[in-house]
Amino acid sequence: MKALTPSILAVVVCSTLVSAPTEASSHREAPNISRFPTLDSTDFYAFNSYEQGRGDYVTLIANYIPLQDGYGGPNYFAMDPDATYSIHIDNDGDAVEDITFAFNFKSMLPNENQGVALTVGPEDNQRTVAVPLKNVGGVAAGNNAAVNFSESYTMTMITGEQRTGSKTMLTNTMTSTNEFHKPLDYIGDKTFSSMDGYKSYAAQFVYQVAIPGCEGMAKVFVGQRKDPFVVNLGKTFDLVNYVPVEGDSAPGAGDGEGFPGGITQDVANDDLADKNVTAIAVEVPKTCVTGEGNGTIGTWTTASLPQARILNPNAKFASNAANGGALTQVSRLGNPLVNELVIGLKDKDTFSTSAPKDDGQFIDYVTHPSLPELLNILFKDAVNSTLGANLETLAPTNFPRNDLVTAFLTGFPGVNQLATVTGAEMLRLNTAIAAKAQADQSAFGVAGDDLAGFPNGRRPGDDVVDIALRVVMGRLCYPIPVNGTDTDLGLCTSDQASVGNVPFTDGAPLNATMMDASFPYLATPLAGSK
Repeated sequence: MKALTPSILAVVVCSTLVSAPTEASSHREAPNISRFPTLDSTDFYAFNSYEQGRGDYVTLIANYIPLQDGYGGPNYFAMDPDATYSIHIDNDGDAVEDITFAFNFKSMLPNENQGVALTVGPEDNQRTVAVPLKNVGGVAAGNNAAVNFSESYTMTMITGEQRTGSKTMLTNTMTSTNEFHKPLDYIGDKTFSSMDGYKSYAAQFVYQVAIPGCEGMAKVFVGQRKDPFVVNLGKTFDLVNYVPVEGDSAPGAGDGEGFPGGITQDVANDDLADKNVTAIAVEVPKTCVTGEGNGTIGTWTTASLPQARILNPNAKFASNAANGGALTQVSRLGNPLVNELVIGLKDKDTFSTSAPKDDGQFIDYVTHPSLPELLNILFKDAVNSTLGANLETLAPTNFPRNDLVTAFLTGFPGVNQLATVTGAEMLRLNTAIAAKAQADQSAFGVAGDDLAGFPNGRRPGDDVVDIALRVVMGRLCYPIPVNGTDTDLGLCTSDQASVGNVPFTDGAPLNATMMDASFPYLATPLAGSK
């Protein structure tokens, strides 16, 4: 692959650019969205399906509602019935959506929203009283009689721009209706008898979807899952309160022969190990989303609310507010964690409401990222002291950061670059690069000689924290393995990245085998009670 020349870079910069890689999960990444947890997109995935026999499909997963505790009753974690959750696909490279899958939810109680009620009191002084719980007994596959709360949703396909395009409400072929249902969250093992019981129950909510003009059925699932992201979250935001370099000779070696005092891989470093999320997962035939482009797609997820909300001072279950006005985007996520640790605090809410085509307003955050400078301030003196070195800076010195422009804004030629090159923050996926089976995947994606992984899309088992740390500190200034051969990408040089070949890590291990090997891929959520 050839580097972008200065003239080409200038064109790319002018055509719109945005941000760079980051090092933690996109949970609560902006001031305003922290007030709307049901609309907070935590992670977004786009990858060629690696379930056996599904190689002709693409899977898109948008996770919402961060930091869910399994025991978070009694209301648990419902989607916002006033919101529109969307997954966008750009298949020609102009940074404008060509296809959108939009999801709208409805919350319901049985008995015309009166809910389950019990007769309470002696025969001469009885009252019929609604129960406060979402279930009043055990729940199992094929048996929802004890359920006191349910959620349904519709799935709309929009061809063209989301606001002005042609809309088609998609059909659930298993019921011949436009209605789909979401399972209850994993309340606990008394409710569902066991983890296997919950697995069987939740499996009922994987539906086949008919897409007009598309050969082959799509699949959809919306429901609670184990949070697939792993990250040393608390210490990372405490001014990176650990030495973020591998302390063993190899991850998991346990020999302490890596960087002196460096962090070593330990599941205890994953602060999200006990958290769940709510996933919107779609699997679609590749031919239905690639359009007339070159087979590479750009993808992202958003959540929107009507512009105005008037609260009902006498709120009821089905009428707690009145909403009106145009849909207003309040959440956005493509590449992992751009908004959390790259976009400046003053612009985080702006990024959440912006579209990829307008990303030129964020240009300085990618060409002159602050994260490497922060790491330099925090660790340069300690590194020089430990190694007896005299490094002038730990931060890369190639400005503008052409390596980050390529990795996160334009894609790599021949790998994940769209037919038209528009600098914009999207997760780009080449649908023509065959998926790798779960057991064969490298957690380091392209940097691990696995072209089917991040930043060519993103799979649940891609360790984007470690990858992003390394890329932002200059890994692409050194040769990377491509089909078994070390390849110089020509984006920058090793003398411009003094620590670009250092194995940066947050010490929280991740690999594909921690997930399921079939749709919807994310693992069964953690139970609220054992």
